[in-house]
Amino acid sequence: MDKIIIKGGKPLHGTIQISGAKNAALPLLAATLLVPGWHTLHNFPDLRDTRTTLKLLASLGVLWEKIGENSIRINSENLKNIEASYDLVKTMRASVLVLGPLLARQGRARVSLPGGCAIGARPINFHLLGFEKMGAKLELLDGYVDAHVPGKLHGANIYFDVPSVTGTENILMAAVLAEGTTIIKNAAREPEVGNLIDMLNEMGGHIEGRGSDTLTVQGVETLHPAEMRIIPDRIETGTYMIAVGAAGGDVTLTNCSPNHLPSLFEKLHSVGLSVEGNGSSIRIRRTGGLQNVDIKTLPYPGFPTDLQAQIMALMTLTEGVSMINETIFENRFMHVAELRRMGAQIKTDGRTAIVNGAGSLTGAKVMATDLRASASLVIAALAAEGTTEISRIYHLERGYDNLVGKLSSLGADICQVKE
Repeated sequence: MDKIIIKGGKPLHGTIQISGAKNAALPLLAATLLVPGWHTLHNFPDLRDTRTTLKLLASLGVLWEKIGENSIRINSENLKNIEASYDLVKTMRASVLVLGPLLARQGRARVSLPGGCAIGARPINFHLLGFEKMGAKLELLDGYVDAHVPGKLHGANIYFDVPSVTGTENILMAAVLAEGTTIIKNAAREPEVGNLIDMLNEMGGHIEGRGSDTLTVQGVETLHPAEMRIIPDRIETGTYMIAVGAAGGDVTLTNCSPNHLPSLFEKLHSVGLSVEGNGSSIRIRRTGGLQNVDIKTLPYPGFPTDLQAQIMALMTLTEGVSMINETIFENRFMHVAELRRMGAQIKTDGRTAIVNGAGSLTGAKVMATDLRASASLVIAALAAEGTTEISRIYHLERGYDNLVGKLSSLGADICQVKE
């Protein structure tokens, strides 16, 4: 395995380009299962998770090829399998997104219960209850969801107790080919869901309510292949914005969407950073000291849970007390122990963390525990005095395209080496 070594104390300066969003690319890949023919995806990120999904699709009989630097074509014409095996699904919970399109097109699917980062249970019961309302018969056998449809899926009224991104996406993909109308209430509003809706509508679907918590899907008889651009990764964008706050400097991010991060903009302004969004770019500067802020993670457009660990690292560098309340996942403070190794003063009580900013951190040997926790350790290391070694960085490779190269181009003293 590789590790990352960072010598802290180097301000970041320059310009980097944001990659396509992992959490948008994965459902768009799944959507190509709905209809044969060559689909094209642009702004496609090269990540461990996207590569895993392509392997999963290939195991189902899907063909794909790269065209250009950041575009791919996908064709499911020779779909020969309806099983997503444990060996592929165990590393990435988003693999469950193949369930909806397989049910809609084939009337049958067998998908392993998902794995992924150990940040909480993240059950898929929302998906399963929705499919049952649409007429699917489900069994949980030997760690697999075995689903089939007697006849054809039909429209239904589906309500989520709490907004579920993958639940909303899975039901959308099933509903687009179902008979009749499906209404999803308390649906997830994340931009990644909007990207999927755009793709499904481009394929000939009829979905209304994009950006709202109520989505109406009028099922259609047939779909056709589509061409779609994957939206910029707002979590990658936010990670680099917070990194500039921690390390200092003046950085411009291109190929991004400032309007996808309203809560982060507000918080970073309160921290004392200069943040300017203009079209598809963001300029972020640190011009003085850092002020503490309180954070509460919420479904979009609230503060993203996927940026909670990163902003906690930033709060350790203030000289005040911050309260961070994690409302989405029950086990997302695993980075706290590693930040403490670097001198952070953090106490946790259930889903609440109290950060007593010490104003500085020191380098140490630390271990990544999940994707976003890994990013928080990188941010802490950029600001720390001395050298930090981060092991188990395969977590980072799941969601950040060329992180070491991008930070190096901004002046960070960072390298990736074999353990």
